[in-house]
Amino acid sequence: MMFKEYDVIVVGAGHAGSEAAAAAANLGSSTLLVTMNMANIAQMSCNPAMGGIAKGQIVREIDALGGYSGIVTDKTMIQFRMLNKSKGPAMWSPRAQSDRMLFSMVWRNMLEQIPNLDFWQDMVIGLITEDGVVRGVKTSMGHKIFAKTVILTNGTFLNGTIHIGTKQFGGGRIGERASTGITEDLNKLGFESDRMKTGTPVRVDGRTIDFSKLEEQSGDEVPGKFSYKNTPHLDKQRSCYLAYTSSEVHDELRTGFEFSPMFTGRIEGIGPRYCPSIEDKIDRFAGKNSHQLFVEPEGWNTIEYYINGFSSSLPEDVQFRALRKIKGFENAKIFRPGYAIEYDYFPPVQLKSTLETKLVQNLFFAGQINGTTGYEEAAAQGIIAGINAHQKVNKLPDFTLSRSEAYIGVLIDDLITKGVDEPYRMFTSRAEYRILLRQNNADIRLTEKGFELGLADKERHERVKDKKVAVENIINFLTKESVEPEIVKEKLVEKGTPILSQKVKLANLVLRPQLSINDLVDSIESFSRMLSEIPKDIYNECLEEAEIRIKYGGYIEKEVELANKLGKLENLTLHDDFDYFSLQSLSYEAREKLSKIRPSTLGQASRISGVSPSDISVLTVFLGR
Repeated sequence: MMFKEYDVIVVGAGHAGSEAAAAAANLGSSTLLVTMNMANIAQMSCNPAMGGIAKGQIVREIDALGGYSGIVTDKTMIQFRMLNKSKGPAMWSPRAQSDRMLFSMVWRNMLEQIPNLDFWQDMVIGLITEDGVVRGVKTSMGHKIFAKTVILTNGTFLNGTIHIGTKQFGGGRIGERASTGITEDLNKLGFESDRMKTGTPVRVDGRTIDFSKLEEQSGDEVPGKFSYKNTPHLDKQRSCYLAYTSSEVHDELRTGFEFSPMFTGRIEGIGPRYCPSIEDKIDRFAGKNSHQLFVEPEGWNTIEYYINGFSSSLPEDVQFRALRKIKGFENAKIFRPGYAIEYDYFPPVQLKSTLETKLVQNLFFAGQINGTTGYEEAAAQGIIAGINAHQKVNKLPDFTLSRSEAYIGVLIDDLITKGVDEPYRMFTSRAEYRILLRQNNADIRLTEKGFELGLADKERHERVKDKKVAVENIINFLTKESVEPEIVKEKLVEKGTPILSQKVKLANLVLRPQLSINDLVDSIESFSRMLSEIPKDIYNECLEEAEIRIKYGGYIEKEVELANKLGKLENLTLHDDFDYFSLQSLSYEAREKLSKIRPSTLGQASRISGVSPSDISVLTVFLGR
């Protein structure tokens, strides 16, 4: 008996699998992480970066709940930038370049410190099920490993096929074999599957790039971080660079279009709309003569560079010739060509909001198997699946997040109610409550929930309690205290904003776009004394949060009011066995969609494509509301 019966088996050790295994094991479930290659845990298969628009908010939310992605990013980052600082705080998004090899090493090291977590290197080729309940997994070495719950996080490995020009071969990543057997098992159980496609660009020898011809893109002067824990701050950074394609580059790429697996129909899977290959960009935007490229270092101590924006599945000789026509790359050498990869995914309308499947009990899906793209989206699903697998084993309540509580809530709700027709990527525009879901307040929103689960530790909980008190104290002081015109006259003149003719509340000054709370600290002695009592590690966070809540208070109140109003629909539950076809007042399309997707609440039903407001009214009346 090599294996005991586990509470949770996690299949795949990418970003989703790593977060799922960490969450389940840290909560107390005996967990087995099965991966085809122990050397590639949490591998950054594509670009060496975490965060970005809306994705940075997700990493902060994972961290606030007690996950690991933010901690690993802080320990391995080589550059940090806060994107969209010229816009409102709802749009600010942290992004970090990471050391690719170090990222994977730190993740593995952190996982190996978890007492309840075991590891096994093998390929899972099928599931063990009994009477509609998953009982374990079967592996290529002939083992049957039993568990109370199973989480599938197979990434791009399910029947993965790699395309480079006319060449085509199996693989989940270049140099790694595909995973077979699981799709076929799931199809026999009644699951629907389909194909998706993603891609990656050439990797270039940095010694052969003429950086003097590129635009340098430095990190923030005062770099931030992702985790709310006491992780290290960057004291040095590596620069990224900007390069540009040209008409000459495009003409060279066009010479390979006849061999393109995408244009010739050899690739049938749907690719990501917002991260297309360079040939797709040239074809779709034929009138554009130049496209921006981001030249990103792969780590502290490597010469390898990632050419973000130059993803391609054209023949490698075409990629090479076109690359050398880019300014600064005239003498470039490549480590490996770009390629496209097709893989199986399972439309996520087959899932509950916990990420448990509707067809098979105790079976969970997380990550690209659900049709998403991106490390951050995968990690978010992983932590939710890991939490809920533990909850299910221990007969504890489901753990879900609403759309007004977290980007993670938006992500999962979009997947299970709307499904996907292309690889799903998170954007701030997908969140209707994005003023509430800021990157800076993820701990205020979610750490209490993580602590109640047992995932966020006491240190996190105490820190966020201190932060909440400090923020309220700052806001109360500024809204109650008035200031004489002479006291702030010099500062107002310096900032180019009108001087006062009479006493005003300090909060009124903070409302001025030219002023920040920091501008008042030196001028108001009593305010400075009050702020001195705030712990140093949360000082800047507290000032930022208080300032945002004052400056954008009206917008925040409106969103809270709207969330509360629409939240009433989320409290109206719909039973799994509800017979929608018995309600003739519903449109036929609504009856079909509702019967297939089986939403758990009226709010979810309202977001299903094809379910109209009048259909929701019918359901509301039927429910006695």
